[in-house]
Amino acid sequence: MNTKQPIYLDYHATTPVDPQVLEVMLPYFNERFGNASSKHAFGSEALAAVKLAQKKIGALLNCTASEIIFTSGATESINLAHFGIAEALLKKGRHIITSSIEHSAMLESLKVLEKKGFEITYLPVDTNGLIYPDQVEKAITQSTILASLSAANNEIGTIYDLKSIGEICRERGVILHIDAAQAAGKIKIDVIELNADLLSISAHKFYGPKGIGALFIRIGSDAEKIIPQIYGGGHEKGLRAGTLNVPAIVGFGKAAEISASVLDAESIRLKDLRDKLLAGLQSNIDDLIINGDMKHRLVNNLNVAFPYVSTDLLLSDVKEIAFSTGSACSSTSSKPSYVLADLGLNKELLNSSVRFGLGRFTTEEEIDYTINRISEAVKKIRAQSPAYSLSH
Repeated sequence: MNTKQPIYLDYHATTPVDPQVLEVMLPYFNERFGNASSKHAFGSEALAAVKLAQKKIGALLNCTASEIIFTSGATESINLAHFGIAEALLKKGRHIITSSIEHSAMLESLKVLEKKGFEITYLPVDTNGLIYPDQVEKAITQSTILASLSAANNEIGTIYDLKSIGEICRERGVILHIDAAQAAGKIKIDVIELNADLLSISAHKFYGPKGIGALFIRIGSDAEKIIPQIYGGGHEKGLRAGTLNVPAIVGFGKAAEISASVLDAESIRLKDLRDKLLAGLQSNIDDLIINGDMKHRLVNNLNVAFPYVSTDLLLSDVKEIAFSTGSACSSTSSKPSYVLADLGLNKELLNSSVRFGLGRFTTEEEIDYTINRISEAVKKIRAQSPAYSLSH
C-alpha cells in the first residue's frame, strides 16, 4: 500500500490551514498591512476586512457581526467569559456550574475562581461521558450566575443536550457559556437555538490559523455586563485591548465561510470514514472498547481502548501515524486522562486508550492503512504481553 506518510489523524489537536484560507490571508501581511484602528486608507481597508470576517463568523454561529469579539483563541475567550462574568455579577452570586470532564482551559480558570471564594459545581458524567439537563436544573441555586459547558468534548467527542440546558438556564436567569472550540465548523452551532449568552471558539480547530479566536457575547443579555480582563487602547468595544491581528482574522473569517458551506457534506464523509475505521479495528482486534457515546458524538472522533496494550508502546511502534492519548493541551503531563477516568475506566484501560481525529484532508486510503498498521502493532505488542497470554 503506497499511502503518503506521515498520516495525520489528530485533527482535534489542530488542523492544517485550508489552502483557500492561506490565499486570502497573504495580502494582509505586506500589501494590505494597515492597522485596523488607523484613520487613513490603509486602516480603513484593514477595518473593512475585519468587519467582513465578523459577518462570516456570525453567519457560522447565527449571530450578528457586532456580537463577535476577537481574542487570541478559545482559551482566552474562556478566561474572559469566566473572570469577566464572575467580576460583573459578584453581587448577584458566586455559584458556577460546569462538568467534570471539561477542557483544562475551562477547569483551570474555574479553579482560580474557586480559590477566590466562588462555589463551583462539577457535574459528574455517566459512563458514556454525558450529563443531562435535569442535572443542571437541580444544581441551579439562587446564587448561580453562570453555567459553562462544552458543545463537544475534546477527547471523546460527546455532545451534550445544550438546547435543553440553554432553555433551563434562560428560564432561571443563569448565563450560559459554551466552549465550542471542538464543535464549531463540525456540527451546527446556532447560538439562538442554544440560548447561548457566551460562546468561545478557535480558528485553528477548523482549518484557520493559530493564535486567533473569538467570544460571542449576546446583545441584550446580562453577558454584556462582562468586565474586560486586558486593558489598553479600548479595542473590541473596550473588552480586549491590543492591535487586531488582521491577517489571522481574515483567515478566521474565510475558514468559517468554508466550514459553513461544506458542513453537511463533510459530516457525512467523515462519519463514513470514522465508522470504517472503527469497523476495521473491531474486525481485527479483539476486546476493543469504545470510550464515550457513539450516538451523541462528533462524527470525526474515535476514542478506543486496546486492553493489554500500552499506548506508549503503540505510539512508539506506529510513528508514521499521528494520533494521541488525549488532549494536546495536557500532553506534557504523564497523568492518565481525567476525562476517561471520570467515565470509570480502570488504570489499565486508561493506559490503553487512544484518540483518532479525522478531518477534511483525511483519505480512505489513509484509513485503510491505519486499520492495517494499528491492528498489526496491537497484535505484536499483545504477543509480548504475559497478561494477555494468560487471559487468552
